[in-house]
Order: sequence, then structure tokens, then C-alpha cells
Amino acid sequence: MATYKKRGFKPKNKVEEVPVDENSTTAEVFSTLDESASKTEAWVQKNQNFILGAISVIAIGVLGYLGYNEFIQKPKEASAANELFYPQQYFDQALTNETAKDSLFTLALNGAEGKFGFLDIIEEYKGTKAANLARYSAGMTYLNLQQYDEAIDQLDGFTSSDAILSAMAKGGIGDAFSQLNQKDDALDYYERAIAESDNEYTAPRFLYKAGVLALNLEQKEKALGFFERIQNEYEESQEANGVEVLIGLAQN
Repeated sequence: MATYKKRGFKPKNKVEEVPVDENSTTAEVFSTLDESASKTEAWVQKNQNFILGAISVIAIGVLGYLGYNEFIQKPKEASAANELFYPQQYFDQALTNETAKDSLFTLALNGAEGKFGFLDIIEEYKGTKAANLARYSAGMTYLNLQQYDEAIDQLDGFTSSDAILSAMAKGGIGDAFSQLNQKDDALDYYERAIAESDNEYTAPRFLYKAGVLALNLEQKEKALGFFERIQNEYEESQEANGVEVLIGLAQN
């Protein structure tokens, strides 16, 4: 039986070549691409030691960070948290024991019976969450001991994503400045504390303090704004009791 080829049949696996005019724009593009590829390849070959070195440095850095975090930072955090437990007990006891509060606050700061105090944890466990919390507690301890410059120093170094703790720290600085008779600075920090959070605990507390201080500074309009916020936004708070009288003073 005779075989035959269908007209127009083209083998499926054969790639049809497109003739390229050497003087055409397409030829110029292909030529440019070839030249760029050659230059890139030559650059890589010339600088391969540098490239491999850079990759090695990055890899070592990533592995080093992971190793540091897993084998150094995590155990350090755990140890610091354990140490923080002891001075925090003294601090909590001092808040409820009026007669022995000063001695308990001092033990919280400096430690006792071979255990670290807040100041030791701040020094020995720098960079840990526990050291940061110890700084907050140390600041509040100094505030209760009426050592206001030290309180400001510690609280100013405290940072937190917790809005209430952050507000309390800034309000504590305001209290310290107020006791040092630096009333403008105190008002500034009370306003910062208010701005940190609108929760039912810290906001009316520092609105009240800011309002009273603003009255003291003869800034009646500002004081009125603080008192009216308490009346309108925090009518269930303790600070709302009798705020109408303060509003009247600010309006006169």
C-alpha cells in the first residue's frame, strides 16, 4: 500500500525557526540581551568569592540569631522571671502594710536573703522582659519612698505595649514632678498618661490630677476640659463624685 504525506502536515516536535534579519530591531535586542548576559556571567565569576562570602555572613547571622534566642535569651528570660517573683512579693506586701512599708519597699529594691531585688534584676538581666518590669516596679517603689528623682529615672526607662502599665508609668512620672514642684512637667506627663489609654481605671484618675493641677496653674480652660471629660465619659468613676464643684471653679 502506498504511503503519502498530508498537505500542510508538520511534525509536532519540530520547532519552526523564524528567520531573523541581522539588521532588524529584533536582532539588535537579541544581541543586547546576549551581551548583558555575558557581562553578568563575567561579573558573577569575577566576584563569586565576595557573593559566597556575603551569603555565608547572612546565613551565619540568621543561625546565630536563632541559636542565641533559643539557647541564651530564652533561658535568660526564664531565670529573670523567676528572680522577679521575690522582690515583687515584698512590693505587694508593702502596699498593704502601712507600718513596715518603707522597709519592705527597701527590700524590694535591694533584695534579701540571697535573692535579687529590682535593681539587681535591672542590672543583671538587661534586655529581658523581666528587667523592664523590674524597672517599672523600681520606679513605683522610689515614688512610694519619696525619692522622686530616682522614680523619674526608672519610670522614664520603662516601655510597654500594655496601655494601662504605660499610662501608670507616665502618670507616676507626673506625680514625681508634682512632688518636686515642677508643675508644668507634671501636667505634661499627666496629659501623656491620659493619651495612652481611655480605660476606666487610669483615664479618670489622671484627668482628675491634670484638672486640679491646671487649676493650680491658672489654666482654667484646660482644667474645665479635663473635668468635663470625667463628667461626660467616666460618670461611674470615683473621680466623678463632686466633679461638678471643680467644674464650677474652672468656669469662674
